[in-house]
Amino acid sequence: MTSFAAPRINCEVVEPRSDEVARIFNIQRYSLNDGQGIRTVVFFKGCPHTCPWCANPESLSPRIETVRRESKCLHCAPCLRDADECPSGAFERIGRDITLDELEREVLKDDIFFRTSGGGVTLSGGEVLMQAPFATRFLQRLRRLGIQCAIETAGDAPASRLLPLAKACDEVLFDLKIMDAVQAREVVNMNLPRVLENLRLLVSEGIHVIPRLPLIPGFTLSTENLQRALTLLTSLGIKQVHLLPFHQYGEPKYRLLGQQWSMKDVPAPSAQEVAALREMAECAGFQVTTGG
Repeated sequence: MTSFAAPRINCEVVEPRSDEVARIFNIQRYSLNDGQGIRTVVFFKGCPHTCPWCANPESLSPRIETVRRESKCLHCAPCLRDADECPSGAFERIGRDITLDELEREVLKDDIFFRTSGGGVTLSGGEVLMQAPFATRFLQRLRRLGIQCAIETAGDAPASRLLPLAKACDEVLFDLKIMDAVQAREVVNMNLPRVLENLRLLVSEGIHVIPRLPLIPGFTLSTENLQRALTLLTSLGIKQVHLLPFHQYGEPKYRLLGQQWSMKDVPAPSAQEVAALREMAECAGFQVTTGG
């Protein structure tokens, strides 16, 4: 991703109007890392968590943000600071509101790829549970059309929001992060007991859950954290896990947003560190995928 000078930011506080409208910030086509086959991934805006390692900082705020790319700016006088009026494209809006019908039309453009590859649509974020009623209705529509559906979630919401959405999925990619409840609350603002109870609920309902464990230096890259997760998953009869090594791909986005990233100078885990944790999981009887 190209580097940019730190931009100015302003935010339009425009909340989605109803369950007929969602706020998203990206639709990524031809993804191979967010479920089976070729996927179209819809990224919902807004997240309740504060993960220091987040690679999508543009997803965190539920507001529509406008950034200015200094390298494109013509320094017009007067400047309207309007993404729609900017002649050079220096002002760029992050986030937009979209209706159920509009989003359905967008993803159905890729229907041939879903059919031929066994892929489908994945809802990600941010945290899709923040807009669960819309997401549930949307996936129910897709399922009626025979399209495979998945969500990526940390599961930190009331079960009344999670369960209907999960039941509209063919698989739930469920993130397990810091496995200590106190640290999870302090570091990422996560209610770990609720997350784990929701995971147990999904399994008890027969929903296909694929746990994903980020390997983050200083936070989750440890045998202790992994062992806690594996012990829980074994008790639930789950024998598949994805390990997601930390990377620096999100760093330019922080600069674009004019934000400091606390993980900027943290190196990615070495191949040896990742291999050791993979071997640990495999020796425990798990089918392990490294990466999405």
